[in-house]
Amino acid sequence: MDWKSGMPQTACSGTMFTTPSGFSPHLACAEPGEEEAPQEGPGPGPGACLSDGPPITSASLDTLIQNLVPTADYYPEKAYVFTFLLSARLFIPPPELLARVCEMCIKQQQLDQSPLDTAKVRKFGPKILQLLTEWTETFPSDFRDEKMVGHLKDIIHRIAPCDEAYWKTLNQVLQKLSQRLSLMSQGEESIVKVSLNASSDKLVAFKTKPPPIQKDILSICNDPYTLAQQLTHVELEHLSRIGPEEFVQAFVQKDPLDGTQPCFSDQKKKTSNLEAYVRWFNRLCYLVATEICMPAKKKQRAQVIEFFIDVARECFNIGNFNSLMAIISGMNMSPVSRLKKTWSKAKTAKFFILEHQMDPTGNFYNYRTALRGAAHRSQTANSNRERIVIPFFSLLIKDIYFLNEGCANRLPNGHVNFEKFVELARQVGEFMTWKQVECPFEEDRAILHYLHTAPIFSEDGLYLASYESESPENQVEKDRWKALRSNVLAKT
Repeated sequence: MDWKSGMPQTACSGTMFTTPSGFSPHLACAEPGEEEAPQEGPGPGPGACLSDGPPITSASLDTLIQNLVPTADYYPEKAYVFTFLLSARLFIPPPELLARVCEMCIKQQQLDQSPLDTAKVRKFGPKILQLLTEWTETFPSDFRDEKMVGHLKDIIHRIAPCDEAYWKTLNQVLQKLSQRLSLMSQGEESIVKVSLNASSDKLVAFKTKPPPIQKDILSICNDPYTLAQQLTHVELEHLSRIGPEEFVQAFVQKDPLDGTQPCFSDQKKKTSNLEAYVRWFNRLCYLVATEICMPAKKKQRAQVIEFFIDVARECFNIGNFNSLMAIISGMNMSPVSRLKKTWSKAKTAKFFILEHQMDPTGNFYNYRTALRGAAHRSQTANSNRERIVIPFFSLLIKDIYFLNEGCANRLPNGHVNFEKFVELARQVGEFMTWKQVECPFEEDRAILHYLHTAPIFSEDGLYLASYESESPENQVEKDRWKALRSNVLAKT
C-alpha cells in the first residue's frame, strides 16, 4: 500500500480558512480519490493537523474523529475543533461522539490500567481538559444531555489520581457549564411570545372618531438615537442566546449519500432562539407599519415616517443592520407605501439613501460592502460601541441555507465533505464573534417594554388603517375596504 493511502483528501492550493480568532485547520495532503487506511495506535495519525500543510477538503468520519483526539504530544488547532464539533452533529450525535473520543483516549493513554503512567498522564491531562473546556464553552447545549456530563466526569475521574489539580478543573468546568445552562434556560423562558394577530385591529375602524386609548412610539421615545440604542439592546439580547449549533440543526436533512440515520428528531432540533429572533424581526416590521398607519392626521403620519427614517439612519451608524432592514421593510409594506399623500408631506431623501444601502441588487452588494466595513471597524475597535456588528439575519440564514443546499455533506466515496463545513464554520464563527459584544448603551425599561408589548396590526388591520387614512383609489381597494370593515365590525 502506498504511504499516502491513509491521508484525507485536501486541496493543494486555495485560501486558508481563517476565523476572527485567527486560527486555521491544516491537514496533510493526499492524492484525490484515494481511500483511507484505518487508524492505529496513539497520536493523530496520518490525518494530523500540520502547520505547513494545505487545508483539508475531505476525510472519513473516523479520521476526523481521530484528529479531534488529543495525545501527550498533540492538540488539534482551535479552528479544527470548532469546525468539527459544529458539523459532526450531522453524522453522529454529540453524546456518541464524546463517547468515541473518551474511548480513544482511554485506549491510547492506557487509562484502564493500574497503576497509571503518571508522567504520561500529566502530559496528556491538560490537553483533554482543554478540549472538554472548549466544548462546554462553545456548545454548552450539548451538555443538557446527562450522557455528555457523564462522559466528561468519567474521563477526568480516570486522570485525576495523577494530579489533584484535575479535580479542581473538573469542578470549575462543571460550575461554569451549570451557569451557562441556567442562563440559557432563563433566556428561553423570557422569550417574548409575539403574534401578528394583533388585538388592536378592532380599533382601526373607529380611528376617525375619538382616538383609541393606545400609546404611540413618539409618546414613549421621540429621540431617534435613543430608540436605535434600545433596538440594539433587543438585537444583541437575541443574538447572545443563539448557539452555533442552531445554524446546523435548522437545515438538518437526510443526505441520500449518508447511510446513517439522521441525528435529530423534530424534538431535538433545538432552534427556538433562532426562530424567536426571526419573529422579532417580523414584529419590528409590523410595529413600524402600525405606528405609521395609526395616526388619523396626515401630518402626524408624516412625522412618524420621518422619525423612523432617522432611527434607521442611527441603526446604520451603530452597525445594527437587522433593525435597519426591519424598519425599511416595514415602511415598504403595501399598506404604508400606498399612502401617497402622507409620503408627499415627509422629507424622504435620507430614506432613499438607506434603501440604496439595503438594495438586494447584486446579491445585496451594497449591504455586504457596508457589513465588511463594520466588521473591519469591529476588529480594530477600542470600545464596545465600535465593536457592534448586527448582520441582516435573514440574509445570513439564506447564505447558510444555500451553502447547505449547494453542497453534499458526503462525497460519493463516503468521505465527509469537510471543505463545505470549513466555509460553514467561517460564516458561523464570524457571527459568534459579533454576538459576544456587550451592549454599551444604558437600558430604558419603558422603551424596551413598549417594543416587546405594544399592540400591532395584522396585515388586514394595516390595510384597514391605511384605507381609513387615505381612501381607496380603485374598485379593488374599495371592495377590500368594505370587506375588511365588515369583518372588523363583526368582531367588536
